[in-house]
Amino acid sequence: MTTLSHEELLRYSRHLTLPDVGLEGQSKLRDARVLLIGAGGLGSPAALYLAAAGVGTLGIVDFDLVDRSNLQRQILHGTSGIGTAKTESARARLRDVNPHVQIETFAERLTSANALAILRDWDIVVDGSDNFPTRYLVNDACVLLGKPDVYGSVFRFDGQVSVFSAKQGPCYRCLYAEPPPPDLVPSCAEGGVLGVLPGIIGSLQALEVIKLIVGFGEPMIGRLLLFDGRRMQFRELALEKDPDCPVCGVRPTVTSLIDYEAFCGEVGRGTGDGVEISALELQRERGRKPDLLLLDVREPREAQIARIEGARLIPLRELPRRLAELPGHAEIVTHCHHGQRSLQAREILKGAGFASVRSLAGGIDAWSREVDADVPRY
Repeated sequence: MTTLSHEELLRYSRHLTLPDVGLEGQSKLRDARVLLIGAGGLGSPAALYLAAAGVGTLGIVDFDLVDRSNLQRQILHGTSGIGTAKTESARARLRDVNPHVQIETFAERLTSANALAILRDWDIVVDGSDNFPTRYLVNDACVLLGKPDVYGSVFRFDGQVSVFSAKQGPCYRCLYAEPPPPDLVPSCAEGGVLGVLPGIIGSLQALEVIKLIVGFGEPMIGRLLLFDGRRMQFRELALEKDPDCPVCGVRPTVTSLIDYEAFCGEVGRGTGDGVEISALELQRERGRKPDLLLLDVREPREAQIARIEGARLIPLRELPRRLAELPGHAEIVTHCHHGQRSLQAREILKGAGFASVRSLAGGIDAWSREVDADVPRY
């Protein structure tokens, strides 16, 4: 059992008096190695509480920089850190929380090429990612390496938590065998998320990690916790292992990591393929094509925040019943916040017979960054 210093004994005294933790449990925490995928909304509270709890070594995988729009929910970072790597911002904050914790950082995108090497030396993996390719990648890597995957996700006012441990129960693929169509699932940037929600879900992930390390309570293996923030309501679903699961089933077909972008249908589209147009190219075309119709498919509340001059507003949810308002032979460019809803709008318009329809890649956010800085970002 690891010997704790006098300072550590005082720091963790409220743990040491718990009958289910005590000196032995705190020593287990000190010896543990926990890897967090993402230092964003979920990774922030999870990292802070795991560091405060005395987990000996924390790893953080994140390739992103701190952006002002992160600060509404990513409490690991502050205003002074805007523009710096999230891994470095996280390291500085966690060292201040608990100097006894070792921090290892990976300022790179998690991919099929590096996932096994990065995850291999950790006891538990905390999935705080915000996209389906990474969730499937983390799950499959954890199954192949025999690591527990503490899962969390948030959207708008709702969240989910579970522990996927293929040795004892189902994995993420047992719950979600196939990813949803990418154009039908808005990201947090498109759909929004209440800032406090990741704090709730990320804290629950931290709790599950501590339970797994110390060995008390009932981990959420084989259970999915659903949280409804509007009603302040928790529900629990029982999960079963799928014997036909391609990665953890009786006869697995996924025995190595695959191309998860392709699996989730998120292979990038080029702006030269007629599906999308860049902000700079749109600016040039508007200058020489006065009849080009720019169609804003965001919600009116978003248009109150920022608008591209001359754009016509028809929210995506209203578009199917308002098609008659659009000239049948118009050349149309759809746009939204970041480009996801506008791709859906393009499909609706193409299906209705509109011949020339493209989507603005990156949405109004790209327009603000690349063309007109006077258009507010949000």
